[in-house]
Amino acid sequence: MNEDSAEYALELASASGVTYADVRLESQQRNELVLKNGILDVASHVEKEGIGVRIITDKGVGFSSTNNLDKKSVEKTVKEALRQSKACNRKTPPQLSEEEPVEAKWSVPEEIKLSDVNVEQKMDNLFSIEKTVSSLGDIPARIFLLTDKQTHKLFLNSEGARIKGYMPIVICFYFVTVKHGNQVEQAGRRFGYAGGWEGFEGFNITDDITHEITMLKTLMETGKKSPQGTMDLVIGPDVVGIVCHESCGHPTEADRILGREASQAGASFMNKDLLGTRIGSDQVTVVEDPTLEHSFGYYAYDDEGVKSRRRYLYKKGIITEFLHNRESAAKMGVHSNAAARANSYDKEPIVRMANTFLLPGEYTPQELVEDVKLGIYMKSYTEWNIDDKRYNQKYIGRESYLIENGEIGHMVKRPVLEITTPAFWKAVDACGNDLTFRAGNCGKGDPIQEMEVLYGGPTARLRNIPMR
Repeated sequence: MNEDSAEYALELASASGVTYADVRLESQQRNELVLKNGILDVASHVEKEGIGVRIITDKGVGFSSTNNLDKKSVEKTVKEALRQSKACNRKTPPQLSEEEPVEAKWSVPEEIKLSDVNVEQKMDNLFSIEKTVSSLGDIPARIFLLTDKQTHKLFLNSEGARIKGYMPIVICFYFVTVKHGNQVEQAGRRFGYAGGWEGFEGFNITDDITHEITMLKTLMETGKKSPQGTMDLVIGPDVVGIVCHESCGHPTEADRILGREASQAGASFMNKDLLGTRIGSDQVTVVEDPTLEHSFGYYAYDDEGVKSRRRYLYKKGIITEFLHNRESAAKMGVHSNAAARANSYDKEPIVRMANTFLLPGEYTPQELVEDVKLGIYMKSYTEWNIDDKRYNQKYIGRESYLIENGEIGHMVKRPVLEITTPAFWKAVDACGNDLTFRAGNCGKGDPIQEMEVLYGGPTARLRNIPMR
């Protein structure tokens, strides 16, 4: 990395009489393969390097970036960030929470370095999966995407912070269309790992996609209409995870609560006065934890130089903590909890989730089912929807089964759960011990920033839920 350019940018910004300045230098190599219906559609290698400069004055916040790291371009970038900050003309000067400046180095270890795996080996793996899928019947559409990234970062600020980091990531995604007679179903899954090629080898993509295709065929052949009415509901980790992300993670983002995201990614039904109030049962503890080793949402320090830690959003049913960057933390009179992230050097860090999940309980999934007289087991979902304030939501099951007298029966088609956030979490009466994660991506901001995230949880049981 061209560290001299980052240091020069900070020197220029600090000498301009600003309240605060930070510089993020990023260098990345990215490889991508896309296979469509057995044909290689994309094979790309991209290298990029650049800096993002953020400046705060008593008038506002300015941000600018460049991928040209000569002195003239760096000077222009600093001047533009300074111009923007002054042009804001805020009535109240922006403030950041007080955080101890850190000097640190961190990196994610690789058992098998991504740089040691050639493109032929990667293609062989994708074509092997394609061969298996093609043998499973009428699968008219098959898409496989494999991406690996190696990112080096340097963060500097005018308070004295200096943090260097290295993040290798491997990602795989599949999407298939399964046909049976005149019926069609689709399935997709994302896999993600912070580390080396060993992550891809641990994805077990062939087994996963084989299960999905076989399950969808069974659903089309034997699935029956889902029962309607008030009943118990057992949901799998896939469903728990998306609910955690959408109805806990997003509404606890402090920028949403403060109104900044209202015209972009939505608002929140929450406000500061809800801290310490009940939103769920005692069985509900939802955490946000970027410190999980090798997780898709892992980071040691956020993009404002704050050390990451586990955040308890809902703790035993109580709203406990919001996700903060330094600006939102200052407005609410707390410290940042390291939730500021940007997906590239040329984007502004904003409040983001990392790994959001429900903590497990003590029951086996079978024990959760055994106590249900009549209900539905919604193992996975095919569709979800939630309003801008993250309050009213709907989830439609994909792999779902009828439960009668404590036993799982035949498959049911598209059971619908439509419920409010508090009603959902208050209905949870037991959690399983089978904590499971899924990789995802989360879009937020303007311009949009897609960010690697992980979500999940254990199997969970809800009592007396209206289903249709």
